[in-house]
Amino acid sequence: MKIVFIGSGNLATQLGLALSKAGQQIVQVFSKTAEHAGELAAKLGCAYTTNIDEISENADIYIISVKDDAIATLAEKVGRKAQNAIILHTAGSIAMGVLQPYAQHYGVLYPMQTFSKNKPVDFKPIPCFIEASDDATLSAIRTLAESVSQNVVPATSAQRKKLHLAAVLACNFTNHCYRLAEKVLEEEQMDFKLFLPLIDETARKVATLSPKQAQTGPMMRWDTGVMQMQMELLSDERTRQIYKLMAESIHEDATK
Repeated sequence: MKIVFIGSGNLATQLGLALSKAGQQIVQVFSKTAEHAGELAAKLGCAYTTNIDEISENADIYIISVKDDAIATLAEKVGRKAQNAIILHTAGSIAMGVLQPYAQHYGVLYPMQTFSKNKPVDFKPIPCFIEASDDATLSAIRTLAESVSQNVVPATSAQRKKLHLAAVLACNFTNHCYRLAEKVLEEEQMDFKLFLPLIDETARKVATLSPKQAQTGPMMRWDTGVMQMQMELLSDERTRQIYKLMAESIHEDATK
C-alpha cells in the first residue's frame, strides 16, 4: 500500500518505521516543522512537505497522527486531495466519526503503546485496535495492521476511549510515580537505576497475578505509623496529597 503520514511525532515515527520494514511503501511525510518532517522522511526514504496543500494525491492510505485537536482540521484538507483513499487516525480518545465529513472511506488504527522517537520498539506484540466506516475499509486497515502486529483487535470508538483512559492510568500515571520516586532519591543523591529490579518485578507480577492480587506495602496493611512518617518526609505538598489519595485508594480496594 502507498501511505502518506500526516504528522512526524513519536507514534508516527515508530509506526512508519514498522510499516516500512514490513514492506509498505511510505511515499510522503507531512509536518508543519521542516526539521521534523525531514528527519522522519530520511528514516523512511521518502519525500516530505510542510505544506498540507502539497501532499501527494496518489496514496492508498493517509495516516493522521497528530495532536487530537488538529485531527479534524487536517482531515478536511486531506479529504480534498484524496477523495477515494482511506483516511485514518491513530488517536485513542477521538471517535472515528471525526473523519466522516471529509472521507468516504475512513477509520482508526490505534496502537496501544508508549512511543518515543529514538527508542525502537517491537511492534509484533503491540495491540492495535481498529475501526472502520465499512467492511471493505476495515479489511484494508486490518491487512495494514497485521503487517506489523500479531495482536489486531476490532474496537468501537466508545471502547477505545476507555482503553485510552486505562492506558493513561497504567502508563502515564505510573511513569509519573517513577518521576516522583526519582525526585525523592535525588534529594539523597541516589541513582534511580537502583529501582529497576523492583520496577521489573512489579511489571512481571501482573503477567501471572491480577493487579489487586499483586499489591503489597503499608497501605495494604494500613500501617498508619509508616504512612505518616513517609508523608512527613515529602517536602512537596502536592506529592503529599498524591500519597494520601493513593494510600486511601489502595486500602479501600484491598478491603472490598
